[in-house]
Amino acid sequence: MFVSRLLYHLFLIFYRIGIHIAALANPKAQLWIKGRKKIIQRVEKALTGNKRPVIWMHCASLGEFEQGRPVLEICKKQYPGACLVVSFFSPSGYEVRKGFKGADHVFYLPADSKKNAESFIQAINPSLVLWVKYEYWFYYLTTLKNKNIPVILFSALFRPQQPFFMWYGALWKKMLGCFQQIFVQDNESKLLLQKIGIAATVSGDTRYDRVIATAENFEPLPAVIERFCSAENIMVAGSTWAEDEEELQHYIRLHPSKHFIIAPHETENSNIEEVKKRFPGCILYSALTGDEYIFESHVLIMDNVGMLSRLYKYAQVCYIGGGFGGDGLHNILEPAVYGRPVIFGPQHEKQPEATALLQAGGAFEVTNALMLEVLLDKLFMQPARMNETGLAAKKFVYDNRGATSHVMEYIYKNLRFTK
Repeated sequence: MFVSRLLYHLFLIFYRIGIHIAALANPKAQLWIKGRKKIIQRVEKALTGNKRPVIWMHCASLGEFEQGRPVLEICKKQYPGACLVVSFFSPSGYEVRKGFKGADHVFYLPADSKKNAESFIQAINPSLVLWVKYEYWFYYLTTLKNKNIPVILFSALFRPQQPFFMWYGALWKKMLGCFQQIFVQDNESKLLLQKIGIAATVSGDTRYDRVIATAENFEPLPAVIERFCSAENIMVAGSTWAEDEEELQHYIRLHPSKHFIIAPHETENSNIEEVKKRFPGCILYSALTGDEYIFESHVLIMDNVGMLSRLYKYAQVCYIGGGFGGDGLHNILEPAVYGRPVIFGPQHEKQPEATALLQAGGAFEVTNALMLEVLLDKLFMQPARMNETGLAAKKFVYDNRGATSHVMEYIYKNLRFTK
């Protein structure tokens, strides 16, 4: 335990040093620091006088929030007398969802320390804590355990390379013991946990439920977007990084008759300027002046957030970024639910749904720009094949729904709240 505790504290120290150094030039790091100034005092002020039972959901970032949202929304319906608190670690989540109307309060999670954990938990006084997928903070979890506050981890995914399963993993194993119930995405995760004496239940991934809800309650995008997408052939490339855009450049330049929407993962000005250089003559979404805008380019760059999950519906084929870099493949279920063929790069070992979607016939993996170009030509020239692949993708999503009901059934049976 000594070695793992030492490693964990070194990680906390170096992370704080690193984030302050990064903040000298990085806007996201600046938001991380600024958002946590006097955070405990702000939380205490916001919750002072609250007499309602508190349900607290913690998410690392925006993706985890969307993953946990189905559970949060059912809690809101089933327990209308509860106070819902959402916390984020990353600015990418907090800055987008800080005004979320489905929760009573949205906060940054203060940096992990014994003092911060005690103060934050005392301030919100939760009756139930929902932990989405991952992000294991020792002092928060052990403090909740010591206070006998039930914590449920759901949509969790484990891999052999994680600290829990290493010789130095005693502290991380102790964190897992702080959860009253762990719901994992797949049987492989359950078996890994069993090897270290941790019980878990396979429930699946709540992201399937979330993307289905988004599709079935679809809210159309502005008319100017619909007009851009009225072309015969539309491709949406979502959550792209520089490596993805470099793979797309040549094909997009050679096909001016097709329309392309690029939604970069990072939307700060510096990155958008780099994206513009890769696609000369492109249009920025922020530059569209009204529904009657005259499009003089076949490439539209989305320099905003919040529309991507709905943009996929307007495409014939979708490309998902992250598969050519170390940041990991982004959400492939968002386009799949609309019955769209999904294309991504080769680095997706941390996303088992990518392999499963490939096996289901709803996706394609490409390893270079030439392979991507050949594939796109085939799909656009063979609408029957495109449709068949899209239908397989949609079926895959619907076949894997239901994780939310497993989590809620456990809450109904094992926990009591005042309605």
